[in-house]
Amino acid sequence: MDNDSQLTGHFLIAMPNLADPNFFHTVTYLCEHTPGGGAMGVVINRPTDLTLGELTEQLNIEITEPDVRHVPIYQGGPVQMERGFVLHPVQDEWDNSLQITPEIALTMSQDIIEAIAAGVGPEKYIITLGYAGWGEGQLEEELAANAWLNGPADSSIIFDTPAESRWTAAASHLGVALNQLSSDIGHA
Repeated sequence: MDNDSQLTGHFLIAMPNLADPNFFHTVTYLCEHTPGGGAMGVVINRPTDLTLGELTEQLNIEITEPDVRHVPIYQGGPVQMERGFVLHPVQDEWDNSLQITPEIALTMSQDIIEAIAAGVGPEKYIITLGYAGWGEGQLEEELAANAWLNGPADSSIIFDTPAESRWTAAASHLGVALNQLSSDIGHA
């Protein structure tokens, strides 16, 4: 994957005053960004009520690893919410994977779900339905309007931090205390 963008592999952290219900208090992991072009990412802190057990049932996949049955499925964003994505550390090759950074990949094929259900998939992962997408220049406009904080991602926040703590943890990783931000940032 060609990662010429300085934003690919970064967190997009919703500013406290971002009122869009799709992104209120979210952390999005930016999987692809073309400067001046579009961008794509997955929200990593919005678990749904759907579990992996229920998803595999819908996909007619047998779970032989009982520990994964209650793994939450995340709302990855408002685009193509019927499509699944698995964010995971780089390791084995799956049918349809994009290596985002040397450490993190995104897979969009059923074989990784089958492997997870069988207990032979990646040790750490986040499964999302849908993704977040931005058209040409849209993300740059939102960044200029102070809708987002952005900075390099930390895989421990993605895979090891509880979902409800990822928003503040991602901001803290960048040295920002969200509770101390004014809604007037960037406005004279």
